[in-house]
Amino acid sequence: MTLDDVILALEMTNDASEAFYDLVTHEITWLDDFGMTREEYEKASDTLDEHGFKRLPSRRDIDEYGMMADFADRHHPSELHSAISGRGAFRRFKDAVRRMGLEQEWYQFRDAEYKRVAQEWCEDCGIILSGSGDDRR
Repeated sequence: MTLDDVILALEMTNDASEAFYDLVTHEITWLDDFGMTREEYEKASDTLDEHGFKRLPSRRDIDEYGMMADFADRHHPSELHSAISGRGAFRRFKDAVRRMGLEQEWYQFRDAEYKRVAQEWCEDCGIILSGSGDDRR
């Protein structure tokens, strides 16, 4: 297991799934609510928490919207902030970044933020992983 594996898991997490790190096997286990009631999902999640698994940050914890706002603050704040207002913000932001020729800068910024979130999570949990997170893309 490397930091790159944790970063990839963070990127793959969505509103219907969560990733857990097994402190014994050092593998990532997924839990999704497909075919489960809310009660079953919460019970399974609690069981993983109780048996040596550490919950990886959720989509809310990662806050990609906040990443876009931070990026907008650094690059053309008025145009990019207007792109992330309201419904369809993610699509408008990506379109604006592409149109403005900032796509590569955005993805470098986003990758660095995911790496930061992964490193902070590992530190908070006392998990030491090989790999720097620099092998990505």
